[in-house]
Amino acid sequence: MKIVLAYSGGLDTSVAIKWLQEKGHEVVTFTAEIGQNENLNEIKEKAENLGATAYALDLREEFVEDYVSPAIRANALYEGIYPLATALARPLIAKYLVEIAKKENASAVAHGCTGKGNDKVRFDVTINALDENLKIISPMVEWGMSRDEEIKYAKEHNIPVKSTSKSPYSIDENLWGRSAECGILEHPECEPPEDAYEWTTKPENAPDKAEYMEIGYEKGIPVSINSENLNKIQLIENLNSLI
Repeated sequence: MKIVLAYSGGLDTSVAIKWLQEKGHEVVTFTAEIGQNENLNEIKEKAENLGATAYALDLREEFVEDYVSPAIRANALYEGIYPLATALARPLIAKYLVEIAKKENASAVAHGCTGKGNDKVRFDVTINALDENLKIISPMVEWGMSRDEEIKYAKEHNIPVKSTSKSPYSIDENLWGRSAECGILEHPECEPPEDAYEWTTKPENAPDKAEYMEIGYEKGIPVSINSENLNKIQLIENLNSLI
């Protein structure tokens, strides 16, 4: 069976390629550039080196225009406090999974969601809405391996991954936000270690003097910083760099 896998290049989806191949499936990967600060060509090459046919598309403009901008207008916050980032990107990725599946005449799509949260639902609902005939495979759910077991599997199969037993985080990042999970982060009684953070500056390392900026809006969408007009991608990237 030919399967199109949503591929980030991380631990879960990298071992999923090999796992699906061992089940006798032909794997096609799809990687979306949505501002995750990863080299798209390197991720595509990695998938190809693992024996998959690889697609990679820059979807940042569509992501910001059709998903982030409506969320800004709606002041979309989960339970009123948590900014939506990962949740906004999943329907977009699922949309292209379905399109590539049609192009490749694939009968199934797959993703790296574990089933512990809402991510699996976001993918599955969107895929079913766009093509109810596509089979959806969740290797991480069916496999049931722990993070450490996945790392061991990757080592045994010569799959290059960044995750280690000491730094096992599963990270999702796009222009609009970053989230991390796994390891010690699943123990709320423990303070998150510094290596779990990438975007923010520790308070003790931050400047002692506050910095003020003015964000200009048109029809509910930010268009400028300190009177400098920027396109939407540039504006978000500039604000992220100031955190």
